[in-house]
Amino acid sequence: MASQANPDHPGLLATWTEAAVSVQVAPFAGCFTRPTWANLLVLAAGAILSPGRRTVAAALSSVGLRGAAGFTNYHRVLNRSRWSGQAAARCLLGLLVAAFVPDGPVVVGVKPRGLPDIDETIERRWGARIKARGIYRDPVRSSRGHFVKASGLRWVSLMLLAPVPFAGRVWGLPFLSALAPSERYAQAQGCRHKLLTDRARQLLLLVAHWLPDRQVIAIADSSYAAIELLAAVRRHVTVITRLRLDARLFDPPPPRLPGTKGRPRVSGARQPTLLQRLADPKTGWQHVTVTGWYGQCERRLDVVSGTPLWYHPGKQVPVRWLLVRDPAGAFEPQAFLCTGQGADPVTILRLFVRRWSVEVTFAEVRRHLGVETQRQWSDLAIARTTPCLLALFSLVTLWASDLAARGLVQPRRAAWYAKPQITFSDALAAVRRQLGSRRLSQPRRRTTTWSKSQQCSWTGSHKPHATQPEMAKVELTARNWFRAG
Repeated sequence: MASQANPDHPGLLATWTEAAVSVQVAPFAGCFTRPTWANLLVLAAGAILSPGRRTVAAALSSVGLRGAAGFTNYHRVLNRSRWSGQAAARCLLGLLVAAFVPDGPVVVGVKPRGLPDIDETIERRWGARIKARGIYRDPVRSSRGHFVKASGLRWVSLMLLAPVPFAGRVWGLPFLSALAPSERYAQAQGCRHKLLTDRARQLLLLVAHWLPDRQVIAIADSSYAAIELLAAVRRHVTVITRLRLDARLFDPPPPRLPGTKGRPRVSGARQPTLLQRLADPKTGWQHVTVTGWYGQCERRLDVVSGTPLWYHPGKQVPVRWLLVRDPAGAFEPQAFLCTGQGADPVTILRLFVRRWSVEVTFAEVRRHLGVETQRQWSDLAIARTTPCLLALFSLVTLWASDLAARGLVQPRRAAWYAKPQITFSDALAAVRRQLGSRRLSQPRRRTTTWSKSQQCSWTGSHKPHATQPEMAKVELTARNWFRAG
Protein backbone atom coordinates (compact mmCIF):
# COMPACT_ATOMS: atom_id res chain seq x y z
CA MET A 1 0.00 0.00 0.00
CA ALA A 2 2.62 2.50 1.04
CA SER A 3 4.98 1.57 -1.78
CA GLN A 4 2.21 1.97 -4.35
CA ALA A 5 1.19 5.40 -3.10
CA ASN A 6 4.75 6.60 -2.50
CA PRO A 7 7.19 4.81 -4.82
CA ASP A 8 10.04 7.25 -4.16
CA HIS A 9 9.56 7.58 -0.39
CA PRO A 10 8.25 4.37 1.18
CA GLY A 11 8.65 5.70 4.72
CA LEU A 12 6.35 8.68 4.30
CA LEU A 13 3.13 6.78 5.01
CA ALA A 14 4.69 5.06 8.02
CA THR A 15 5.83 8.45 9.33
CA TRP A 16 2.36 9.89 9.05
CA THR A 17 0.81 6.78 10.58
CA GLU A 18 3.03 7.30 13.62
CA ALA A 19 2.04 10.98 13.69
CA ALA A 20 -1.62 10.02 13.40
CA VAL A 21 -1.35 7.79 16.45
CA SER A 22 0.37 10.59 18.38
CA VAL A 23 -2.70 12.80 18.04
CA GLN A 24 -5.17 9.90 18.17
CA VAL A 25 -6.66 10.44 14.73
CA ALA A 26 -7.09 6.74 14.00
CA PRO A 27 -10.90 7.17 13.68
CA PHE A 28 -10.35 9.12 10.46
CA ALA A 29 -9.10 5.99 8.69
CA GLY A 30 -12.60 4.51 8.92
CA CYS A 31 -14.00 7.38 6.84
CA PHE A 32 -11.94 6.45 3.76
CA THR A 33 -10.93 3.44 1.72
CA ARG A 34 -7.35 2.22 2.22
CA PRO A 35 -5.99 3.69 -1.06
CA THR A 36 -7.73 7.01 -0.48
CA TRP A 37 -6.49 7.18 3.12
CA ALA A 38 -2.90 6.54 2.01
CA ASN A 39 -3.06 9.28 -0.64
CA LEU A 40 -4.80 11.66 1.74
CA LEU A 41 -1.96 11.36 4.25
CA VAL A 42 0.50 12.36 1.53
CA LEU A 43 -1.62 15.40 0.58
CA ALA A 44 -1.92 16.42 4.23
CA ALA A 45 1.86 16.21 4.67
CA GLY A 46 2.39 18.26 1.53
CA ALA A 47 -0.18 20.87 2.60
CA ILE A 48 1.65 21.34 5.90
CA LEU A 49 5.10 21.53 4.32
CA SER A 50 4.20 23.69 1.30
CA PRO A 51 5.39 27.28 1.76
CA GLY A 52 3.22 28.77 -1.01
CA ARG A 53 0.08 27.71 -2.84
CA ARG A 54 -1.87 24.71 -1.58
CA THR A 55 -2.41 22.91 -4.86
CA VAL A 56 -2.09 19.17 -5.34
CA ALA A 57 1.04 19.70 -7.46
CA ALA A 58 2.63 21.87 -4.75
CA ALA A 59 1.81 19.27 -2.09
CA LEU A 60 3.43 16.49 -4.12
CA SER A 61 6.48 18.63 -4.80
CA SER A 62 6.89 19.39 -1.10
CA VAL A 63 7.15 15.69 -0.22
CA GLY A 64 9.45 14.88 -3.13
CA LEU A 65 6.93 13.21 -5.43
CA ARG A 66 7.39 15.36 -8.51
CA GLY A 67 8.21 12.23 -10.50
CA ALA A 68 5.35 10.07 -9.21
CA ALA A 69 3.71 8.37 -12.20
CA GLY A 70 0.35 7.99 -10.43
CA PHE A 71 -0.11 11.67 -9.63
CA THR A 72 -3.71 11.59 -10.87
CA ASN A 73 -4.60 9.34 -7.92
CA TYR A 74 -3.96 12.28 -5.59
CA HIS A 75 -6.26 14.54 -7.60
CA ARG A 76 -9.00 11.89 -7.39
CA VAL A 77 -8.98 12.14 -3.59
CA LEU A 78 -10.66 15.53 -3.95
CA ASN A 79 -12.56 15.40 -7.22
CA ARG A 80 -13.76 11.79 -7.50
CA SER A 81 -13.21 9.50 -4.51
CA ARG A 82 -16.25 8.58 -2.44
CA TRP A 83 -15.92 9.68 1.19
CA SER A 84 -18.07 11.61 3.63
CA GLY A 85 -16.85 14.96 4.87
CA GLN A 86 -19.62 14.90 7.47
CA ALA A 87 -18.29 11.69 9.00
CA ALA A 88 -14.78 13.13 9.09
CA ALA A 89 -16.10 16.31 10.73
CA ARG A 90 -17.78 14.25 13.44
CA CYS A 91 -14.50 12.44 14.17
CA LEU A 92 -12.61 15.73 14.30
CA LEU A 93 -15.14 17.28 16.68
CA GLY A 94 -14.85 14.28 18.99
CA LEU A 95 -11.05 14.61 19.08
CA LEU A 96 -11.19 18.35 19.75
CA VAL A 97 -13.76 18.02 22.53
CA ALA A 98 -11.80 15.22 24.19
CA ALA A 99 -8.54 17.19 24.01
CA PHE A 100 -9.66 20.72 24.93
CA VAL A 101 -13.18 20.53 26.46
CA PRO A 102 -13.37 17.22 28.35
CA ASP A 103 -16.20 18.52 30.55
CA GLY A 104 -18.57 21.47 30.82
CA PRO A 105 -20.45 23.22 28.01
CA VAL A 106 -19.17 22.99 24.45
CA VAL A 107 -18.92 26.50 22.97
CA VAL A 108 -18.99 26.73 19.19
CA GLY A 109 -18.92 29.67 16.84
CA VAL A 110 -20.97 30.03 13.67
CA LYS A 111 -19.45 32.20 10.96
CA PRO A 112 -20.52 32.58 7.35
CA ARG A 113 -16.94 32.39 6.17
CA GLY A 114 -18.12 30.54 10.73
CA LEU A 115 -19.22 26.62 23.00
CA PRO A 116 -19.22 26.14 18.44
CA ASP A 117 -19.09 29.60 16.84
CA ILE A 118 -21.01 29.89 13.61
CA ASP A 119 -19.98 32.45 11.04
CA GLU A 120 -19.56 32.92 7.30
CA THR A 121 -16.58 34.07 5.29
CA ILE A 122 -15.82 34.93 1.69
CA GLU A 123 -13.12 32.97 -0.11
CA ARG A 124 -12.01 35.31 -2.90
CA ARG A 125 -11.92 33.24 -6.09
CA TRP A 126 -12.22 34.05 -9.79
CA GLY A 127 -12.89 31.81 -12.77
CA ALA A 128 -15.70 31.01 -15.16
CA ARG A 129 -15.63 27.32 -14.27
CA ILE A 130 -16.34 27.95 -10.58
CA LYS A 131 -20.11 27.64 -10.78
CA ALA A 132 -20.89 28.43 -7.12
CA ARG A 133 -18.98 31.72 -7.26
CA GLY A 134 -20.99 34.84 -6.41
CA ILE A 135 -20.60 38.55 -5.75
CA TYR A 136 -20.78 39.41 -2.05
CA ARG A 137 -19.96 42.23 0.32
CA ASP A 138 -16.34 41.94 1.44
CA PRO A 139 -16.51 42.09 5.27
CA VAL A 140 -12.77 42.79 5.60
CA ARG A 141 -12.45 45.69 3.16
CA SER A 142 -15.88 47.25 3.70
CA SER A 143 -16.88 49.67 6.42
CA ARG A 144 -19.99 51.58 7.40
CA GLY A 145 -19.34 54.28 4.83
CA HIS A 146 -17.51 52.23 2.20
CA PHE A 147 -19.01 49.22 0.39
CA VAL A 148 -16.62 46.80 -1.35
CA LYS A 149 -17.75 43.85 -3.47
CA ALA A 150 -15.78 40.63 -3.77
CA SER A 151 -16.05 37.68 -6.12
CA GLY A 152 -15.73 34.33 -4.43
CA LEU A 153 -17.27 31.46 -2.51
CA ARG A 154 -19.24 31.87 0.69
CA TRP A 155 -18.73 29.34 3.46
CA VAL A 156 -20.60 28.74 6.70
CA SER A 157 -18.08 27.43 9.23
CA LEU A 158 -18.47 25.94 12.68
CA MET A 159 -15.53 26.29 15.07
CA LEU A 160 -14.92 25.02 18.56
CA LEU A 161 -14.06 28.01 20.77
CA ALA A 162 -11.90 26.44 23.43
CA PRO A 163 -8.88 27.46 25.53
CA VAL A 164 -5.68 25.95 24.11
CA PRO A 165 -3.38 25.23 27.08
CA PHE A 166 -0.03 25.71 25.33
CA ALA A 167 -1.17 29.03 23.80
CA GLY A 168 -2.77 30.44 26.94
CA ARG A 169 -5.85 31.77 25.16
CA VAL A 170 -8.99 30.75 23.25
CA TRP A 171 -8.56 29.53 19.68
CA GLY A 172 -11.22 28.98 17.04
CA LEU A 173 -10.81 25.38 15.82
CA PRO A 174 -12.78 24.64 12.60
CA PHE A 175 -14.38 21.23 12.31
CA LEU A 176 -17.36 21.61 9.93
CA SER A 177 -17.78 23.91 6.92
CA ALA A 178 -20.50 24.07 4.29
CA LEU A 179 -20.66 25.94 0.99
CA ALA A 180 -23.46 28.52 0.85
CA PRO A 181 -23.97 29.55 -2.80
CA SER A 182 -25.87 32.65 -3.82
CA GLU A 183 -29.51 32.84 -4.87
CA ARG A 184 -28.42 33.38 -8.49
CA TYR A 185 -26.58 30.04 -8.43
CA ALA A 186 -29.69 28.27 -7.10
CA GLN A 187 -31.79 29.75 -9.90
CA ALA A 188 -29.26 28.65 -12.51
CA GLN A 189 -29.29 25.12 -11.10
CA GLY A 190 -33.09 25.04 -10.90
CA CYS A 191 -33.19 24.36 -7.16
CA ARG A 192 -34.53 26.14 -4.09
CA HIS A 193 -32.23 28.73 -2.53
CA LYS A 194 -31.32 27.93 1.06
CA LEU A 195 -30.88 30.90 3.39
CA LEU A 196 -27.89 31.25 5.70
CA THR A 197 -30.18 30.82 8.69
CA ASP A 198 -31.49 27.53 7.24
CA ARG A 199 -27.96 26.21 6.81
CA ALA A 200 -27.02 27.33 10.31
CA ARG A 201 -30.09 25.57 11.74
CA GLN A 202 -29.13 22.30 10.06
CA LEU A 203 -25.49 22.53 11.16
CA LEU A 204 -26.32 23.39 14.78
CA LEU A 205 -28.87 20.61 15.11
CA LEU A 206 -26.30 18.23 13.61
CA VAL A 207 -23.74 19.20 16.24
CA ALA A 208 -26.34 18.78 18.99
CA HIS A 209 -27.06 15.30 17.61
CA TRP A 210 -23.33 14.47 17.68
CA LEU A 211 -23.02 15.60 21.33
CA PRO A 212 -26.23 14.37 22.96
CA ASP A 213 -24.81 14.40 26.51
CA ARG A 214 -23.21 17.87 26.40
CA GLN A 215 -24.62 21.38 26.55
CA VAL A 216 -23.89 23.15 23.26
CA ILE A 217 -23.61 26.96 23.25
CA ALA A 218 -23.44 28.66 19.84
CA ILE A 219 -21.93 32.14 19.46
CA ALA A 220 -23.06 33.97 16.32
CA ASP A 221 -23.11 37.44 14.84
CA SER A 222 -26.16 39.54 14.04
CA SER A 223 -26.76 37.68 10.74
CA TYR A 224 -28.24 34.85 12.79
CA ALA A 225 -30.41 36.95 15.11
CA ALA A 226 -33.57 35.58 13.48
CA ILE A 227 -36.61 34.48 15.46
CA GLU A 228 -37.19 31.45 13.20
CA LEU A 229 -33.65 30.16 13.75
CA LEU A 230 -33.65 30.75 17.51
CA ALA A 231 -37.06 29.14 17.98
CA ALA A 232 -36.01 26.08 15.94
CA VAL A 233 -32.80 25.29 17.88
CA ARG A 234 -33.35 26.69 21.39
CA ARG A 235 -34.43 23.33 22.85
CA HIS A 236 -31.18 21.72 21.68
CA VAL A 237 -28.63 24.57 21.46
CA THR A 238 -28.22 27.75 23.49
CA VAL A 239 -27.56 30.65 21.10
CA ILE A 240 -25.83 33.93 22.03
CA THR A 241 -25.89 36.69 19.45
CA ARG A 242 -26.48 40.41 19.02
CA LEU A 243 -29.91 42.04 19.31
CA ARG A 244 -31.36 45.08 17.59
CA LEU A 245 -31.90 48.07 19.84
CA ASP A 246 -35.40 48.52 18.39
CA ALA A 247 -36.48 44.87 18.79
CA ARG A 248 -40.14 44.24 19.74
CA LEU A 249 -40.00 42.87 23.30
CA PHE A 250 -43.12 41.81 25.23
CA ASP A 251 -44.08 40.42 28.60
CA PRO A 252 -45.10 36.75 28.70
CA PRO A 253 -48.84 36.18 28.13
CA PRO A 254 -50.91 36.47 31.32
CA PRO A 255 -52.60 33.35 32.74
CA ARG A 256 -55.86 32.54 31.00
CA LEU A 257 -58.83 32.94 33.32
CA PRO A 258 -61.61 30.35 33.34
CA GLY A 259 -64.49 31.27 31.06
CA THR A 260 -62.43 33.62 28.90
CA LYS A 261 -63.67 33.63 25.31
CA GLY A 262 -61.50 33.75 22.20
CA ARG A 263 -58.12 32.32 21.39
CA PRO A 264 -55.38 32.39 24.05
CA ARG A 265 -53.04 35.35 24.10
CA VAL A 266 -49.55 34.75 22.73
CA SER A 267 -47.89 37.79 24.30
CA GLY A 268 -48.38 40.26 27.12
CA ALA A 269 -47.88 44.01 27.29
CA ARG A 270 -45.14 45.49 25.14
CA GLN A 271 -41.98 46.51 26.96
CA PRO A 272 -39.93 49.64 26.27
CA THR A 273 -37.37 49.25 23.52
CA LEU A 274 -33.71 49.08 24.41
CA LEU A 275 -33.22 52.55 22.92
CA GLN A 276 -35.80 53.89 25.33
CA ARG A 277 -34.09 52.14 28.23
CA LEU A 278 -30.79 53.79 27.25
CA ALA A 279 -32.41 57.24 27.38
CA ASP A 280 -34.34 56.56 30.60
CA PRO A 281 -32.44 57.90 33.66
CA LYS A 282 -34.33 55.45 35.90
CA THR A 283 -32.78 52.39 34.24
CA GLY A 284 -31.09 50.31 36.94
CA TRP A 285 -27.55 49.81 35.63
CA GLN A 286 -25.20 47.37 37.35
CA HIS A 287 -21.42 47.79 37.41
CA VAL A 288 -19.58 44.59 36.44
CA THR A 289 -16.02 43.60 35.56
CA VAL A 290 -15.53 41.32 32.57
CA THR A 291 -12.28 39.36 32.25
CA GLY A 292 -10.71 38.59 28.87
CA TRP A 293 -12.36 41.48 27.05
CA TYR A 294 -10.90 41.33 23.51
CA GLY A 295 -7.33 40.74 24.64
CA GLN A 296 -7.49 42.95 27.73
CA CYS A 297 -7.26 41.54 31.23
CA GLU A 298 -10.36 43.28 32.61
CA ARG A 299 -12.99 45.76 31.48
CA ARG A 300 -15.48 47.64 33.65
CA LEU A 301 -18.93 47.91 32.08
CA ASP A 302 -22.49 48.91 32.93
CA VAL A 303 -25.12 46.26 32.16
CA VAL A 304 -28.85 45.76 32.53
CA SER A 305 -30.78 42.62 31.61
CA GLY A 306 -34.28 41.19 31.35
CA THR A 307 -36.22 38.10 30.23
CA PRO A 308 -38.94 39.12 27.74
CA LEU A 309 -40.62 37.49 24.79
CA TRP A 310 -39.16 38.53 21.44
CA TYR A 311 -42.33 38.66 19.40
CA HIS A 312 -43.21 39.37 15.81
CA PRO A 313 -46.65 38.58 14.34
CA GLY A 314 -46.67 34.86 13.69
CA LYS A 315 -43.39 34.03 15.46
CA GLN A 316 -41.89 34.39 18.90
CA VAL A 317 -39.07 33.15 21.12
CA PRO A 318 -38.29 33.70 24.83
CA VAL A 319 -34.86 35.28 25.35
CA ARG A 320 -32.69 37.08 27.86
CA TRP A 321 -31.60 40.48 26.57
CA LEU A 322 -28.48 42.22 27.79
CA LEU A 323 -27.77 45.93 27.30
CA VAL A 324 -24.14 47.02 27.70
CA ARG A 325 -22.56 50.47 27.83
CA ASP A 326 -19.02 51.62 28.52
CA PRO A 327 -18.67 54.19 31.33
CA ALA A 328 -15.57 55.56 29.57
CA GLY A 329 -17.46 55.96 26.28
CA ALA A 330 -14.92 53.93 24.26
CA PHE A 331 -17.67 52.18 22.27
CA GLU A 332 -21.36 52.68 21.57
CA PRO A 333 -23.98 50.81 23.64
CA GLN A 334 -24.61 47.28 22.41
CA ALA A 335 -27.35 44.71 22.95
CA PHE A 336 -27.07 40.93 23.12
CA LEU A 337 -29.51 38.06 23.53
CA CYS A 338 -29.32 34.53 24.86
CA THR A 339 -31.93 31.83 24.36
CA GLY A 340 -31.15 30.53 27.84
CA GLN A 341 -33.18 32.82 30.08
CA GLY A 342 -31.38 31.62 33.20
CA ALA A 343 -27.92 32.60 31.92
CA ASP A 344 -25.76 35.02 33.91
CA PRO A 345 -25.21 38.38 32.12
CA VAL A 346 -21.45 38.41 32.81
CA THR A 347 -21.14 34.85 31.49
CA ILE A 348 -22.93 35.89 28.30
CA LEU A 349 -20.37 38.65 27.73
CA ARG A 350 -17.39 36.41 28.49
CA LEU A 351 -18.61 33.84 25.98
CA PHE A 352 -19.48 36.33 23.26
CA VAL A 353 -16.04 37.95 23.21
CA ARG A 354 -14.64 34.54 22.22
CA ARG A 355 -15.94 35.27 18.73
CA TRP A 356 -12.81 37.29 18.02
CA SER A 357 -10.92 34.00 17.84
CA VAL A 358 -12.93 33.14 14.72
CA GLU A 359 -11.56 36.15 12.84
CA VAL A 360 -8.04 35.30 13.98
CA THR A 361 -8.43 31.75 12.66
CA PHE A 362 -9.54 32.95 9.23
CA ALA A 363 -6.53 35.27 9.05
CA GLU A 364 -4.19 32.45 10.08
CA VAL A 365 -5.48 29.93 7.53
CA ARG A 366 -5.10 32.49 4.77
CA ARG A 367 -1.57 33.38 5.81
CA HIS A 368 -0.14 29.99 6.80
CA LEU A 369 -2.31 27.29 5.18
CA GLY A 370 -2.90 28.84 1.76
CA VAL A 371 -6.68 29.24 1.79
CA GLU A 372 -7.67 31.11 -1.43
CA THR A 373 -4.60 29.76 -3.28
CA GLN A 374 -6.06 26.40 -4.33
CA ARG A 375 -6.93 26.01 -8.02
CA GLN A 376 -9.61 23.32 -8.35
CA TRP A 377 -12.31 23.61 -11.02
CA SER A 378 -14.30 20.49 -10.23
CA ASP A 379 -17.42 21.21 -8.18
CA LEU A 380 -16.70 18.33 -5.82
CA ALA A 381 -13.06 19.33 -5.35
CA ILE A 382 -14.07 22.94 -4.63
CA ALA A 383 -16.59 21.78 -2.02
CA ARG A 384 -13.92 19.63 -0.31
CA THR A 385 -10.63 21.53 -0.48
CA THR A 386 -11.44 24.59 1.64
CA PRO A 387 -13.10 22.57 4.47
CA CYS A 388 -10.04 20.28 4.47
CA LEU A 389 -7.64 23.23 4.79
CA LEU A 390 -9.74 24.69 7.60
CA ALA A 391 -9.79 21.31 9.35
CA LEU A 392 -6.01 21.12 8.91
CA PHE A 393 -5.76 24.11 11.26
CA SER A 394 -7.39 22.01 13.99
CA LEU A 395 -5.28 18.95 13.21
CA VAL A 396 -2.06 20.98 13.46
CA THR A 397 -3.30 22.33 16.81
CA LEU A 398 -3.94 18.78 18.06
CA TRP A 399 -0.48 17.65 17.01
CA ALA A 400 1.16 20.76 18.47
CA SER A 401 -0.65 20.14 21.76
CA ASP A 402 1.01 16.74 21.95
CA LEU A 403 4.41 18.27 21.10
CA ALA A 404 3.95 21.09 23.62
CA ALA A 405 3.44 18.53 26.39
CA ARG A 406 7.01 17.39 25.62
CA GLY A 407 8.38 20.94 25.48
CA LEU A 408 8.86 20.95 21.70
CA VAL A 409 6.78 24.08 20.94
CA GLN A 410 8.31 27.44 21.78
CA PRO A 411 7.51 30.98 20.56
CA ARG A 412 9.93 32.26 17.96
CA ARG A 413 11.38 35.50 19.29
CA ALA A 414 13.66 38.22 17.93
CA ALA A 415 15.86 40.77 19.63
CA TRP A 416 13.42 43.52 18.66
CA TYR A 417 10.22 41.56 19.40
CA ALA A 418 9.48 39.88 22.72
CA LYS A 419 6.79 37.35 21.86
CA PRO A 420 5.04 36.31 25.08
CA GLN A 421 2.68 33.60 23.80
CA ILE A 422 2.73 30.75 21.31
CA THR A 423 0.80 31.46 18.12
CA PHE A 424 -0.33 29.22 15.28
CA SER A 425 2.82 29.99 13.29
CA ASP A 426 4.89 28.56 16.16
CA ALA A 427 2.69 25.47 16.32
CA LEU A 428 2.96 24.97 12.55
CA ALA A 429 6.74 25.38 12.67
CA ALA A 430 7.00 22.73 15.41
CA VAL A 431 4.86 20.30 13.42
CA ARG A 432 6.97 20.92 10.31
CA ARG A 433 10.18 20.28 12.24
CA GLN A 434 8.77 17.09 13.68
CA LEU A 435 7.47 15.85 10.34
CA GLY A 436 10.69 16.83 8.58
CA SER A 437 12.92 15.16 11.15
CA ARG A 438 10.91 11.94 10.99
CA ARG A 439 10.82 12.04 7.21
CA LEU A 440 14.55 12.71 6.81
CA SER A 441 15.41 9.95 9.30
CA GLN A 442 13.60 7.34 7.18
CA PRO A 443 15.96 5.09 5.11
CA ARG A 444 15.49 5.45 1.38
CA ARG A 445 15.70 2.61 -1.09
CA ARG A 446 17.58 4.70 -3.60
CA THR A 447 19.39 7.97 -3.78
CA THR A 448 17.08 10.84 -4.64
CA THR A 449 18.27 14.09 -6.16
CA TRP A 450 16.58 16.93 -4.31
CA SER A 451 15.80 20.08 -6.23
CA LYS A 452 16.17 23.51 -4.67
CA SER A 453 12.37 23.86 -4.42
CA GLN A 454 12.14 20.65 -2.37
CA GLN A 455 15.08 21.63 -0.13
CA CYS A 456 13.49 25.02 0.56
CA SER A 457 10.21 23.41 1.60
CA TRP A 458 12.01 21.36 4.28
CA THR A 459 14.20 24.17 5.57
CA GLY A 460 11.43 26.76 5.68
CA SER A 461 12.88 29.04 2.99
CA HIS A 462 10.47 31.42 1.28
CA LYS A 463 12.05 30.93 -2.19
CA PRO A 464 10.44 27.67 -3.27
CA HIS A 465 10.99 27.97 -7.02
CA ALA A 466 14.74 28.69 -7.20
CA THR A 467 16.37 25.95 -9.30
CA GLN A 468 20.10 25.12 -9.28
CA PRO A 469 20.93 27.10 -12.48
CA GLU A 470 18.97 30.08 -11.16
CA MET A 471 20.85 29.99 -7.84
CA ALA A 472 24.21 29.85 -9.68
CA LYS A 473 23.16 32.86 -11.73
CA VAL A 474 22.20 34.77 -8.59
CA GLU A 475 25.56 33.97 -6.96
CA LEU A 476 27.48 35.09 -10.05
CA THR A 477 25.51 38.34 -10.18
CA ALA A 478 26.22 38.96 -6.50
CA ARG A 479 29.98 38.43 -7.00
CA ASN A 480 30.08 40.86 -9.91
CA TRP A 481 28.12 43.43 -7.90
CA PHE A 482 30.53 43.21 -4.96
CA ARG A 483 33.57 43.50 -7.30
CA ALA A 484 32.07 46.57 -8.97
CA GLY A 485 31.41 48.13 -5.56
